[in-house]
Amino acid sequence: MPYRAPISDYRFLFDHIVNLKQVTTTETFAEATPDVVDAILTEAGRMCEEVLAPLQRAGDLHPATLENGVVRSSPGFSDGYRAIAEGGWVAIAASPDHGGMGLPMAVTTAVNEMMASACLSLQLNPLMTQGQIEALEHHASDAIKALYLPKLITGEWAGTMNLTEPQAGSDVGALRSKAEPNGDGSYAISGQKIFISWGDNDFTENVCHLVLARLPGAVEGTKGISLFLVPKYLPDANGAPGKANDLRVVSLEHKMGLHGSPTAVMEYSGATGWLVGPEHGGMKCMFTMMNNARLGVGGQGIGVAEGAYQHALAYATDRKQGKPPAKGTSGAIVDHADVRRMLATMKAEIFAARAIALSCGVAIDMAKATGEGEWAARAALLTPITKAFGTDTGISVSDMGVQVHGGMGFIEETGAAQYSRDVRVTAIYEGTNGIQSMDLVARKMMDGGEAAFGLLDEIEAETEAAKARLPDLAMPVWNAAETLREAVEWLVAQGDMSTRFAGAVPFLRAFARVLGAHFHLRAAMADPDGARARLARFYILRLLPEHQGLLVHARAGAEDLYAVSADDLAA
Repeated sequence: MPYRAPISDYRFLFDHIVNLKQVTTTETFAEATPDVVDAILTEAGRMCEEVLAPLQRAGDLHPATLENGVVRSSPGFSDGYRAIAEGGWVAIAASPDHGGMGLPMAVTTAVNEMMASACLSLQLNPLMTQGQIEALEHHASDAIKALYLPKLITGEWAGTMNLTEPQAGSDVGALRSKAEPNGDGSYAISGQKIFISWGDNDFTENVCHLVLARLPGAVEGTKGISLFLVPKYLPDANGAPGKANDLRVVSLEHKMGLHGSPTAVMEYSGATGWLVGPEHGGMKCMFTMMNNARLGVGGQGIGVAEGAYQHALAYATDRKQGKPPAKGTSGAIVDHADVRRMLATMKAEIFAARAIALSCGVAIDMAKATGEGEWAARAALLTPITKAFGTDTGISVSDMGVQVHGGMGFIEETGAAQYSRDVRVTAIYEGTNGIQSMDLVARKMMDGGEAAFGLLDEIEAETEAAKARLPDLAMPVWNAAETLREAVEWLVAQGDMSTRFAGAVPFLRAFARVLGAHFHLRAAMADPDGARARLARFYILRLLPEHQGLLVHARAGAEDLYAVSADDLAA
């Protein structure tokens, strides 16, 4: 089934749900006029439909390979990447100072999501480069910026992120990679890194690695980590790729999905690198890239969900099975109640997750444009929710897509299973969804819940205004916001982090449920007699009630959890 970019959904969301206009009327983003944004969405959507989507199956059936130390990409990926780079889609949000478009992150989020729908394996490459661009813009020296940013922005060079080591996964502070000063301002980087997405390719001139390593005498843990830029080829006097650096791809992982995206084991043997940011300040610098990537990965989940939904809807509309369940129906399985339930759930979940992601993008843009702390706090609060709920949505929707196909969903030729296999890792990389939830209930609540309460105040004010027009939808949303407020009040009163962490995952999901209902209510207010209102009614009356059980779980504490001993689990 051909992929169709959901341009009308983005337009509706920008105009009626997340208020992109408040971003584009700032001086920082004044050039992002409605015509420009519309052109960006249209052209990017066309590229995704015509160039990237045909590569989806090729990447799955013909994985990237390592031949004599050289990574060979899947058939067509080189041409697909060239279309991304030449279209400027790597650098939508990058600063114009070095050749970027300087457009809002909200617009970048929409374009990235379309690319993920079309071909997630390839989209992961420019996503990593985008994160590296942002990290260098914020933390690199002027010399590094001048040399590397123009090449990364044009897509001539690609970027990666190197954190994980065999003994240091989520516990980044346990890493052992070392950086020794060379005496000329550069450093010799040694160590092994694993799970490096697109650690190499055969379609860019250079691959630039951001590598976390420890300087001599550095303290243990994350406070002793520094960040280094380590290119595959050392730039010569003219800034062109010169001699090969002392680094290599040792092997590629054999994975459940994302076969077109090479996941590398990287070996650094005294490779030359340059410090990015201050000594021992590597984690702060890397978090700039990681926060960018977390929004992007949430969008990957949503993008895959969109692709899986379109695939399932096309099958359900065409597949006839059994007697028509009601008079006037076609006999296609789309008319059977449970299939209709699944498809409505898929569409409603995608809208909710997409609205949360774009609102996070808007908050990032407003923080940049205004410098106001409230916007920065809003962006920080929404980032873990976007990442976790977006990827959970990708997993659940692609799983339902297999179910809609019935027995044919288990047959690889239909392509339904690929969405499920490809998206599964998004809940794991860039910080597992459990870690996102812990971040939400701990670091993001260090303000005593102020950012959360501010968001809930807005939701309740809007639901009050909506009661006169749509009371049967507004009241459940208002009540849910109040229940969530009580949970936040309870949460910030807990000094024991184990108590917070024990219910962190259900708390984040409940928060996302309420946000999703809030955005669906906005959609119903904008389209009270149309499809948007009907979908909102489905979400608010059928899916929103889950928040109550989730918050009971969130507030249950840790005592009964840890009462289940390791021996009990093994019994």
